[in-house]
Amino acid sequence: MNVPDKQIQKVISILPGMRSPTVLPLAEKGWSSIHTVIEKNKFWEVIDELQDLGAEGILVAPIEKMVI
Repeated sequence: MNVPDKQIQKVISILPGMRSPTVLPLAEKGWSSIHTVIEKNKFWEVIDELQDLGAEGILVAPIEKMVI
């Protein structure tokens, strides 16, 4: 998902995940991309809050396999 930089800490605080989400700066100043892994049911619990924080371009992709 893409998130305004000023909201990164709030978004990370509501995202469950593995160890830590990946945060990458976007070409557009003031925005970053956050990548994380969450359970399908947990996503539906936090989607409204993510959007309220300005998250957009939220990509949901199934995971076929994961090595922990």
